[in-house]
Amino acid sequence: QVQLVETGGGLVQAGGSLRLSCAASGRTFSINVMGWYRQVPGKEREFVATINWSGGSTYYPDSVKGRFTISRDNAKNMVYLQMNSLKPEDTAVYYCAASRSWAPEALAEYNYWGQGTQVTVSS
Repeated sequence: QVQLVETGGGLVQAGGSLRLSCAASGRTFSINVMGWYRQVPGKEREFVATINWSGGSTYYPDSVKGRFTISRDNAKNMVYLQMNSLKPEDTAVYYCAASRSWAPEALAEYNYWGQGTQVTVSS
């Protein structure tokens, strides 16, 4: 099992920045990809960013590309999401996720999830 704990959410004005952290513990050697997702009430969970645990390659959807940066610290078993130029539409609960798959393409391929952290961007 892998346990994930997110921290760093909060309230920020539009145009501001936040940095989310995700601490992984347990059988972290089984992780190949880490990701961030977000969800607002009544909507599906939305992909935000992924990073390959070993090689560090990253992927973002167009909605956050150029504004968000995912990174990892393997030695500390940490993953980060730096969010800049935040917009009100970025308001959501942000979840950290871990996958044993080498190239997860769907929510179902993520094996472990954190409890989520709220990010609120005011206009």
